[in-house]
Amino acid sequence: MNRLVTTVCCLALCAAPVFGQKNEKGATMRDQQFVDFAAQTDMVEANLGQLAGTNGDAQNVKDFGAMLSTDHTSDYGALATVAQQAKLTMPTAIDSEHNKVMIDPFQKLKGAAFDKRFIQEMIAGHTKAIAMYKKEAGDAENPALKSYAEQALPTLQKHLDAAKGLEAGK
Repeated sequence: MNRLVTTVCCLALCAAPVFGQKNEKGATMRDQQFVDFAAQTDMVEANLGQLAGTNGDAQNVKDFGAMLSTDHTSDYGALATVAQQAKLTMPTAIDSEHNKVMIDPFQKLKGAAFDKRFIQEMIAGHTKAIAMYKKEAGDAENPALKSYAEQALPTLQKHLDAAKGLEAGK
């Protein structure tokens, strides 16, 4: 256990300088990491939203999924525009890690089991996303990326509130 903690701490200390570095295009690596996170989030949420329409049971879960798919597809487009202006690389496909952890498990679920897990994941995912977007809104190097993060927060909060409402049975 101590070896694991030591290893994790060492890796974190080694990675810390990366946050202040600039890539070959002059943008900070932290802004690039945020774009990577936000793009993966948008693509995963849109994909899971579509999956809710086919694998979900309750109509309110299917409706929530449709909203997620629409909103996150739109947000992905806005992010792509800002990333291009900031000379940051925009991911264009869900990476293997997100496919393995988020998409694949949901493809195997149907009905009420899908609904329950989907709602839980949407609460956890949107809680994490809101924290990341708030941090970027406060700390972004690029003003357009900072503005994008600020403007996206109300939609993420709307999704979190809706997911909590589904969990509460509203």
